[in-house]
Amino acid sequence: MKKNERIVLSVTDCTLAGSGVGHVDGMAVLTPATAVGDEITAHILKVKKTCAFAKAVEIRRASPDRIVPDCPAFPKCGGCLFRHITYAAELRLKENQVRENLRRIGHYTGPVEPIVPSPRVDGYRNKAQYPLSVQDGALQIGFYAPRSHRVIDCRGCRLQPASFKTVLDVFEEWINRYSVPVYDEQTKKGLLRHIYIRQGEHTKEMLVCAVATRAELPHADALCRALRDALPQLKTVVLNLNPDDTNVILGKTCVPLFGDGTIEDVLCGLRVRLSAPSFYQVNTLQAEALYRKAAELAAPDGETVLDLYCGAGTIGLSMADRAKEIIGVEIVPEAVDDAVHNAERNGIGNARFLCADAADAAAQLEKEGVRPAVVLLDPPRKGCAGELLETVFRLSPDRLVYISCDSATLSRDVDLLQKGGYAVRTAVPFDMFPRTGHVESVVKLTRAGL
Repeated sequence: MKKNERIVLSVTDCTLAGSGVGHVDGMAVLTPATAVGDEITAHILKVKKTCAFAKAVEIRRASPDRIVPDCPAFPKCGGCLFRHITYAAELRLKENQVRENLRRIGHYTGPVEPIVPSPRVDGYRNKAQYPLSVQDGALQIGFYAPRSHRVIDCRGCRLQPASFKTVLDVFEEWINRYSVPVYDEQTKKGLLRHIYIRQGEHTKEMLVCAVATRAELPHADALCRALRDALPQLKTVVLNLNPDDTNVILGKTCVPLFGDGTIEDVLCGLRVRLSAPSFYQVNTLQAEALYRKAAELAAPDGETVLDLYCGAGTIGLSMADRAKEIIGVEIVPEAVDDAVHNAERNGIGNARFLCADAADAAAQLEKEGVRPAVVLLDPPRKGCAGELLETVFRLSPDRLVYISCDSATLSRDVDLLQKGGYAVRTAVPFDMFPRTGHVESVVKLTRAGL
């Protein structure tokens, strides 16, 4: 096989990175935006030792799973990967990926429950972070193309509420009227980097955040007035300062320009306060289903629960009425403030929160003699640090409930937990992110013998 060669390829599998997989003479050929069951003419773009990469130049025979994409930015935009197949086919891919990762990486061969579909496939996201750029003199607001930082204009994204486009329209008019310089990643010059929007699913309260390289926005009052006029649900406008040469979107400093920098939403019957840096699941309706399942698996009746990576405290607080005590741990100070407020706002007196690295806080609780019966783990995509798992082993909880948005790192940690004396009892995938390549999972483990 050679670069620029054209071949006929039958697609027999698909990755969660959105590429269909076929084989020629034992070599895998990966082709984006194809579906299992497609027969295509593939143009070879790159050949490596074990696989090749191609693009489809003709669909010779379409898969039964294939549908007409309903977004003009697909597949140029890197947000959605599965707008060309049915939702049922997407769910099969995700469920199989979780099962295979647990088997291959986690060495768990037991059952995996059927994936829980999202209540909504479109318009489900309560948060979006839009990069900006100027390309050929034209303002682009949208999302990055796959494997690049080239912005694809996509203001009417189907994954977001319609109100988000209104925010972007206001920003465009303000940028043009006042010649606000947009940040350029190549020259490291400019002011406005991202537009961050968060909206409560149940309250509809909205937070709008401008991420900028300097502490002052020109004509910020005019921007706030225009946003307030266009969006009656707007509760706060925030300036986030991020002057660093980094891929991290939010900087460490947030300054309210209007309102107090927070909104409220309702999750599992709890009123929760959210600031810009607070972690909050982007699909609220599906998060409620996930948290109900987590509470069922944790079964913390009259026991102490340690909630690591707790964010704004939502998952632990959602089961506080069943527990003796909830101890939440989070490294982001603003999120800890939100968690404390959320406990007070809902009259929950059996919860406390520590602002610390999860591994350090767990070690501190160990020194205090705290032995939780249940540990909740909801780490970032990279999974749990090795020292954290060692501390968990020393705490020796009866039950672990591990929530993850990356089944590969989840499976790696499951393997370590099994080697440390825990056994998987339940594994359930949840489609928290329809049309994207991500999938959430919750796994219950117990100490061997329980």
